[in-house]
Amino acid sequence: MDWAAFTEAAPWVLERDHIAWAPLADRLRDDARAEVPRLTTPGRLPHVGRMAVVVFHLGRAVGGWWVRKRLGRYQGAEASRAALSERLRTAIERLGATYIKLAQIISSGEGLFPPELVNEFKKCRDQVPAEDFEVVRRTVEADLGARLEDVFTEFDTSPLAAASIAQVHAATLLSGERVVVKVQRPDVARLVRTDLKVMAWLAPHLVGRIPVAALANPPALVELFAETIVEELDFRLEASNMVDVAGVLRELNQDGYVVPRPHPELVRRRVMVMERIDGFNFDDVVGMQAAGIDTEEVIRTGMVAFMEGAMIHGIFHGDLHGGNLFVLADGRTALLDFGITARLSDERRRAFLRMMISATTNDLMGQMAALRDLGALPRDTDLAAVISDLRLDQEPIDPTTLTGEEMVAEVQRVVKALLGYGARMPKELMLYVKNMVFLDGAIARLAPDLDLLAEVANISMVFAQRHGERLFRELGVDAANMQVDLDSVKAGLGVDLSTERLTYRELQARRDLIQKRMRTHVESARRN
Repeated sequence: MDWAAFTEAAPWVLERDHIAWAPLADRLRDDARAEVPRLTTPGRLPHVGRMAVVVFHLGRAVGGWWVRKRLGRYQGAEASRAALSERLRTAIERLGATYIKLAQIISSGEGLFPPELVNEFKKCRDQVPAEDFEVVRRTVEADLGARLEDVFTEFDTSPLAAASIAQVHAATLLSGERVVVKVQRPDVARLVRTDLKVMAWLAPHLVGRIPVAALANPPALVELFAETIVEELDFRLEASNMVDVAGVLRELNQDGYVVPRPHPELVRRRVMVMERIDGFNFDDVVGMQAAGIDTEEVIRTGMVAFMEGAMIHGIFHGDLHGGNLFVLADGRTALLDFGITARLSDERRRAFLRMMISATTNDLMGQMAALRDLGALPRDTDLAAVISDLRLDQEPIDPTTLTGEEMVAEVQRVVKALLGYGARMPKELMLYVKNMVFLDGAIARLAPDLDLLAEVANISMVFAQRHGERLFRELGVDAANMQVDLDSVKAGLGVDLSTERLTYRELQARRDLIQKRMRTHVESARRN
């Protein structure tokens, strides 16, 4: 605990210079990054066999739903979406790790995707059909080079959870420590690489053909996905991420978070032994509050820690969702599953820092410059023109005052303008936004009456107080004279600039109204 945010009850002590797998991490990370261009460069022909399997399963899911819809089997649009979501989830589970991982990403997008799809895909986080225990045994014994009985006194045959890349089992070491063993699914590395090559071949053919693809830029999206999933295929990288994030949390004095210790010896490419930590499920609001845990403080700590890690040290957990978090009885949050961890270059870390400072001081040009430096806009972009074309320099439009048709038209205008400037979503920004979407949903459950504007102002002042010297040194910002101006934050939320207080409950009511109007317009347009 001297150098990392670990638990007090240490099953073993990690010493930085005596971790067997640590010296390999940098080389393995470089190798994974170097592999991405090879996997995402379209070949002359796709992997025909795998392509046929994917088309068969997804086609059967969508086709069966379409037939039933035409026969009037679904009562209302919500029932129809729920049925399609369930059929897609079942097909994705049959297709395996790559598509399950995509479903997990979508499951974190509450507010971005239909609620029926999000709720169904949440089952892909830890409720995926498990591998047979004999398969697990063979993998563990092959990677550890020893019989199961020579390492563990107990090893539960039923997993605690099963997800896309791996499943986890409770166990006890011969030395008596209670542990969790993460075991990679067999042949998953080969299957993921095959799927990425199929996606890379297909992506260019989707450009401009469907609205979602036009917005997402399919080839860039495949590259982004490859960058995140390839590193997950070696658990030595995940263990390294755990140690590095734990070190950053301790350096930031973030006592509200803990990270389970990976074992200093028992970490391999497909097997990882780590400390077992128990707590409340992150969605168990009733249980936490009954235990006297301040759920608003849990959220507040999470927002500060997540932003500090990104902007001060350039590293943060890249896959926050309810299955990756436990809340301990004392109110601290345990971070789990570090397969996806964002690591920023120093230039991009400073850009993140500028983006936050600019947002809380209403500096539009600073925000645009930060997005450019993060890779979201080309280097030669005329930032003033972007601000003008997106009408960011004008009074914000309250979307609740617009009709559904006007809202759809406004979204289309903004998207068209962004695409015209070559806007894209770099990996680190995508993970940051995805985490913010998760925190947004977490606020809805744990702290619906939290005043969002007050919290943003408070976080800004915390940054100024804790890191004022660094802000001045890196950005030339004098924290002592920094004036918080939340106009750009209010504009982003679509509320009037005179608004002084905005709870999440109030924001959600506005969103529900906006979504209802847009959905009504879209459905009306389809009927006509």
